[in-house]
Amino acid sequence: MEILTIREIISQVETGQIRIPAFQRDFVWEPERVAQFIDSLYKGYPFGALLFWRAKEQLEVERQLGPFSLPDPRADFPIDYVLDGQQRVTSVYATFQATEKPLTGAEWKEIYYDYSLPDDVQEPQFFALSSDEVHTDRHFPLRVLFSTTEYRRSTKHLDDTLAEKIDTMQTRFKEARLPVQTFRTEDKGTVAVIFERVNRQGVPLDTLQLLSAWTWSEDFQLRSQFEDLVGELETEGFHTDAFDENLLLRCASAILVRNPRPESIVTIPGEQIRTRFDEVTNGVLGALDFLSMNLRIRRMENLPFQTILVPLSTFFAVSGNQGVVVDKEKRDRLLKWFWKVSFSRRYSSGVIRHLEEDISAMLRLREGPDSNLGEFPTSIEADFFRYNTFGVRNVNTKTFVLMLAQMLPKSFVSGSDIDLSQKLKEYNKTEFHHLMPKAFVETLSEPQHSVNCLANYCFLSRSENKQLGGEPPSQYRTKMPTDIKEILRRAVCPESLFEDDFDSFIPERAQLLKERAGDLIGGDA
Repeated sequence: MEILTIREIISQVETGQIRIPAFQRDFVWEPERVAQFIDSLYKGYPFGALLFWRAKEQLEVERQLGPFSLPDPRADFPIDYVLDGQQRVTSVYATFQATEKPLTGAEWKEIYYDYSLPDDVQEPQFFALSSDEVHTDRHFPLRVLFSTTEYRRSTKHLDDTLAEKIDTMQTRFKEARLPVQTFRTEDKGTVAVIFERVNRQGVPLDTLQLLSAWTWSEDFQLRSQFEDLVGELETEGFHTDAFDENLLLRCASAILVRNPRPESIVTIPGEQIRTRFDEVTNGVLGALDFLSMNLRIRRMENLPFQTILVPLSTFFAVSGNQGVVVDKEKRDRLLKWFWKVSFSRRYSSGVIRHLEEDISAMLRLREGPDSNLGEFPTSIEADFFRYNTFGVRNVNTKTFVLMLAQMLPKSFVSGSDIDLSQKLKEYNKTEFHHLMPKAFVETLSEPQHSVNCLANYCFLSRSENKQLGGEPPSQYRTKMPTDIKEILRRAVCPESLFEDDFDSFIPERAQLLKERAGDLIGGDA
């Protein structure tokens, strides 16, 4: 563990050794937060170590140091990129350096020592002040502490008692030490892993920013490419509010290096990422188009696992204006794989291993029939629908909803086809309700099943549910169309619903749902 003084930090910034990589966030500390940190530094309170990455080569694009510009590095100095501690390094430099002016338009308040206040372990003695807030009879500027000339000029008029107090304050800062952990590597993948795992105030750092730095050129910015891709999805009518940029990173990495780990993408030159990015675009768009056309998925929340997009995008990833021909056999294999992944919760554990297996199988399927895609054991029992409860955000419910959607359900009230594109796009609990109303089930004596089990749900909007009311099914049946056979078939629902026998109905419908699930996964249930 290295220890740096404030003077050493100032010097290393001025010589261009300490630098801020482009993948860091902006300097975000408010002036009051900076003053509080300086107060803690003065009082010797602990704060975390800084983390530097020592590199041999300068990155193509970097950030400025908060409100100040960074000089070019000297040839005889190493380069230390700040991975953790940017806010602290910037605060120290901006507070104590005496020569540089803030960048045009940058907001910065100087930090002052209020020497009229007594030392106190809790109350602050340092404040961020604008020029009109400064009182020369109580405020002393910290920017002069490490400049001999400026310090002498600022203290020469002080009486001995006050000069001694200012000298004591200066000494504390001269003796202050900031711990620094420095690691050396030219392996950008290692940097990506470390950067991804470091947290600041509970917020994960953004690997996309790191990769944007690796791949940057004047005519290619990775983040902009992702933004354009998301924009294209919106143009196609796909809901993208919950689209995760890290998911796009996984897709890009899977397509370009056949590895779902985002950090692995830095193992290839940035130029390759730039020239092959059309494969990423085609892969993601092709995968989402397949999900939309074949499974009626219109937003990411519809997917039981968003990571399903990763291997599927590799199947459709081709360059230029080419397309992937999906014949009936391949389409059936892809759909079977989708349902087996969803029902088995394949991506709940061992995610990377399973993604790697599926990526490899996807690529083999694209080239020909010799592929083991989806050939993993999957068992579905009726209990899946009897004992899993409904919740629009959990995997089992999402799988169940998509399964019902494939039946093209009809309205229980009008008998007309339900507009699935709208229902799945809105996707909230108001679009699904109980077959056996909750008010009715609550009148039963110790029912064996939960009223909220999957087997008791169907597509039914809030308005339709109100029309049917909380009555027993035998009573709300009179409000439904005369011929209901097709409505029940598409809802995978037995006619015993209208016998009002809750504990007999649930197992019977659960069995029908199990059989339907078995059809989807190829008879393995």
